[in-house]
Amino acid sequence: MRSPWKTMTILLIALSAAAYPQSAELSLSAAIEKALESNYGIMVSRSEAEIATINNHWGTAGRYPTVGFDATALTAFNESGNTFSASVGLNWVLFDGFRVKITKSILETTEALASGRLGVEVERTIEDVVLGYYGVLLEEERLKVLKTVMDLSSDRYAYETKRRSLGSTVTYEVLQAENVFLSDKAAYLDQEVRVRNARRNFNFLLAEAPVAAWNFTTPFTADTARYTLADLREKMTSNNQALKNQYTNLLLKEEDARLRGSDFYPSVSAGLGTTIAGSVAPYGNIRLSYDIYNGGKRKRALQIARISEEIARVETEQMAHALTNELFNLYDYHEVRIELLHVADKSLAAAELNLQMSEERYRAGAINSFNYRDVQLIYLEASLRRLQAIYNLIDSRTKLTRIIGGYLQVSEN
Repeated sequence: MRSPWKTMTILLIALSAAAYPQSAELSLSAAIEKALESNYGIMVSRSEAEIATINNHWGTAGRYPTVGFDATALTAFNESGNTFSASVGLNWVLFDGFRVKITKSILETTEALASGRLGVEVERTIEDVVLGYYGVLLEEERLKVLKTVMDLSSDRYAYETKRRSLGSTVTYEVLQAENVFLSDKAAYLDQEVRVRNARRNFNFLLAEAPVAAWNFTTPFTADTARYTLADLREKMTSNNQALKNQYTNLLLKEEDARLRGSDFYPSVSAGLGTTIAGSVAPYGNIRLSYDIYNGGKRKRALQIARISEEIARVETEQMAHALTNELFNLYDYHEVRIELLHVADKSLAAAELNLQMSEERYRAGAINSFNYRDVQLIYLEASLRRLQAIYNLIDSRTKLTRIIGGYLQVSEN
């Protein structure tokens, strides 16, 4: 008969396997595709764009006539008794100061702006996924470096312990080795938490469960190809989605000013219908209306609309200027980071060779434990600095691609 403790152990293992599924392979391109389908921000922006598309209709703008039906039953408390009347009427605005045409143009611009905002959300999501993907790889690579250093400290601790048992060293050296090993182990354990946090944050970008496990197949490398600043600036001016949205918003303000100007025109409408109240009586009419004076409301509304248009124009110029500054800064960072990566590569190569030689000299007694520890720390710093240099270069390239509208250009092709 199976013991209850054994049954409980099997159940816990099964629950653990269910909570932490097997890792599935995930490339960067697959991660981006998954995020574009499931990211919360994109889903909201896509729905808002769909609403703007549905709303962009001539019926919403007021081009088509309206048809209504009305029925009334009246009970009189005298000899006349009950009466009933009904009417069917059609009303059509023939002219309203070009309001219908302008409103339709506003609806089209609003749809274009909603689509542009969706584009910005797509760009932001792609950038977040790229940096999140490589952010996980960065933390995992750091974990590998810390494990290497921890393993070296563990070997040194075991080596000093064995020497003490043979009478070749003192307790002080053993305690020093133990303290170094425990310090490196604590750093390793802390980095394990950072890796798990990075993975959970990345899963959120994909709208996946926190425990979703991935085997990242895209290598942690940086492209060192250089850009041409003039080419980047030209592409930014033409393709930056945020700037294009600002121009669309400016157009919307211009059209709103035109709409306020239409209030100064008269309105002409036609009506056709039939009234039924004991007999059928068809009717038709043409109605001309114009507000001669309404307390200056139309004039003030037009003034405000023109001021809003000017504000939008200034904001557009400001955004173009700000984006140009950002582009120049990103370009400089990118150029410097390429050089910093080359420096980090050379520094790590020298640190690895120094570590290998120092380990041999330490075991031969040519250097003491403090010298050996210093070399380990130099290797640790060089390794972490190189990993950060790779990520920094990925970061600047990702942001440059976003600012020139590169992500949307790729998705459109």
